[in-house]
Amino acid sequence: MHPSPAPGAPAFLRISSARGRWTLLATVLGSSVVLLGSTVTNVALPHIGDDFDADLAALQWTVNAYMLTLAGLILLGGSLGDRFGRRRIFVLGIIWFAAASLLCGLAPDTTTLIAARALQGVGGALLTPGSLAIIEASFHPDDRPRAIGLWSGFGGIGAALGPFLGGWLVDGPGWRWTFLLTIPPALLCVPLALRHVPESVGRPQQPTVAASAQTRSRRGFDLAGAALGALTLALATYALTEARSGGPVALAAAVGSIAAGVAFVLVERRSSDPMMPLSIFSSRPFTAINLITLCVYAGLGGFFFLTALQLQIVAGYSALAAGAAMLPSTVLMLLFSARSGTLAQRLGPRIPLTVGPVVCGAGMLMTARVGTHASYFADVLPALLVMGTGMVIMVAPLSVTLLASVEAADAGLASGINNAAARAAGLVSVAALPLLVGMSPDAYRSPDSFDTAFNRAMPLCAGLLAIGAAMSFALLRDTADTAGAPVPRHGRAHGWLMEPPLVSRFAHHRALD
Repeated sequence: MHPSPAPGAPAFLRISSARGRWTLLATVLGSSVVLLGSTVTNVALPHIGDDFDADLAALQWTVNAYMLTLAGLILLGGSLGDRFGRRRIFVLGIIWFAAASLLCGLAPDTTTLIAARALQGVGGALLTPGSLAIIEASFHPDDRPRAIGLWSGFGGIGAALGPFLGGWLVDGPGWRWTFLLTIPPALLCVPLALRHVPESVGRPQQPTVAASAQTRSRRGFDLAGAALGALTLALATYALTEARSGGPVALAAAVGSIAAGVAFVLVERRSSDPMMPLSIFSSRPFTAINLITLCVYAGLGGFFFLTALQLQIVAGYSALAAGAAMLPSTVLMLLFSARSGTLAQRLGPRIPLTVGPVVCGAGMLMTARVGTHASYFADVLPALLVMGTGMVIMVAPLSVTLLASVEAADAGLASGINNAAARAAGLVSVAALPLLVGMSPDAYRSPDSFDTAFNRAMPLCAGLLAIGAAMSFALLRDTADTAGAPVPRHGRAHGWLMEPPLVSRFAHHRALD
């Protein structure tokens, strides 16, 4: 039996109530804004480069500036919501994101665009943790699973339509509209949230929780850790992106990245309220699953970045066709990933997390056929179907295994760390791959040159997934040690193309109901 809220606390919302439906709509709109910001950009890159006469490094930064601040600050965003109010930080994030999107759309040069993309990532880090946490804190325990399912399903539609809408806008009114696209839902979301979403701070009112879970409640936020983490990623990304030109600045950035990383570990070790408590890595399965995540999502990040360019530059696809071409993988994930998570509960993680990356890597290797005037049905579609099948096999089991690797009280924290690790892996991959395959600054202007570099890059991406598969086989048990771990319902939709789904910091309460 679920208890009533504490005296003075707002009553739990029900989906059947008008306020409950408006609250759900506000969270869906908020998360969709970030999903659109993540998925519509790649198809616009060649047109951005042409308009600004930019080199490849500028296009890399257009993607990476967003991922950098989002990955570096997403854990801090969740802590700020806990301290100052989830609705307040959620609304601040939406306004921030919309303002940055407007700046992206009006950017007169690549420097302004890159800076605006970094600001977009800050807004995303503020609102992304809050959208699910608001549902956890506001809805009655009996309605929470359905509310999360609805939030997930509608968010999945937004993720699937992102590249398609982006391509349509690029081919129509122009690439600037891919950024302006996020402003209308943001403007609608703000008054909805202010009028209907209840404010909440700290932990939501819940059934009795074990004392250990209560004592692990994180009441502060780690500004020093967040700053050092973001600085580490920024310097590493700069060093990799600019390494082709060499020089002392790139070398200094590489050294600075190592120093900042060491400082980050020391700060987290000594902090009374660390952003990333190092003790969580005492779990061997948790450490293993994060190493696997780094390999798998580095390969996926490089693949999606380069394939969107390959389809347009080499195969001659329009931006709309390139965006639509990626839909089969998305549809497969929407339809079958929840079933895959259930299967992982029964079989254990070793088989799906060994087989899935291998299948996914095979799909990457098949893209070698995607050359000049490639046929979609003969060359592109088979590769993407194999890719999608591999992702179905591995992505949901990865999340299920992650949640099973830590105590219930640490589920949200573990998910946040894993999500940030995946984003960081994609960030480094986009920065490093062009360097590793010898892609020149103007390669995207030459179909032959880009095709050569792309065909060198895909084996590297597939190799990263193969390493992830080998780690899974060596480090994970082949028993069903994920039994009882919750299948994250929202894992079907949120971010699985470029990062694992983000689980609420309060997900453990559902297991204790």
